[in-house]
Amino acid sequence: MQVDHSNPITLSRFVLADKSIQKNNDLCILFNSIELACKVISSAVRRAGLTGLYGLDGSQNATGDEVKKLDILANDIFINSLKTSTKIEVMVSEENEEPIWVNTSSDTKFCIAFDPLDGSSNIDCNISTGTIFAIYEKNGSTGGLSDILQPGKSLVAAGYCMYGSSTQMVLTWGNGVHGFTLDPTIGSFILSHPNIKIPSNPKTIYSCNEGNLSLWDAQTTQFVHECKTAAKPYSARYVGSMVSDVHRTLLYGGIFFYPADKKVLDFSRLLPRIQIVL
Repeated sequence: MQVDHSNPITLSRFVLADKSIQKNNDLCILFNSIELACKVISSAVRRAGLTGLYGLDGSQNATGDEVKKLDILANDIFINSLKTSTKIEVMVSEENEEPIWVNTSSDTKFCIAFDPLDGSSNIDCNISTGTIFAIYEKNGSTGGLSDILQPGKSLVAAGYCMYGSSTQMVLTWGNGVHGFTLDPTIGSFILSHPNIKIPSNPKTIYSCNEGNLSLWDAQTTQFVHECKTAAKPYSARYVGSMVSDVHRTLLYGGIFFYPADKKVLDFSRLLPRIQIVL
């Protein structure tokens, strides 16, 4: 899409113009907080090599990953920005072992789960990273973990922000999937990819970490083998940053999957066995 620079459609303008969300002022306010957090994280990522934010912090997060300095900063930025929205009851972050209770009053409407900086293991070599988030409506007046432990079909909105050659946010609130690119000259996300759909004639690409092939179950191993030996073999593409791999899959088509394996920690028994985007 060619952006009309004389009349740019900002994220805020696009959201407020959507009739399906116009009456949900609280969600609009929450989007503004997420937008601000992603702008600040984007700035931190771009300056990381000059501000001493490369390298490990020396600890592990709730999922067993080595924590980077930038992980901690991105996590703090996202948490603090969401708190100021006053619309969040509870947050769950990949970087925190316990839920973060913000406001359990009846006035709050939403719960959010997020990874503040997916793919941060790649940050030192300047490969794209991203923020992932999922928003649920609280389902109990008294509050509790049941508010955040909801199935995907109960999502109110979800999206990601990718920090690469440009900063792009992809969002859905149930009325299409839309992409916005951060214009650094005006400091706003501008609509650049309206109504994203996987192409009807997708590229034959599969994306997974084949370094773990020996640790996968027989069915998954066989699936990868069939991708390689089909009459029209699939090409392999794997960045190692889920946001980047999913973004490519949305725009070009293909398959992204992250199978469970034999070396996973105990927490993974709660995760889906395999995650696929077609």
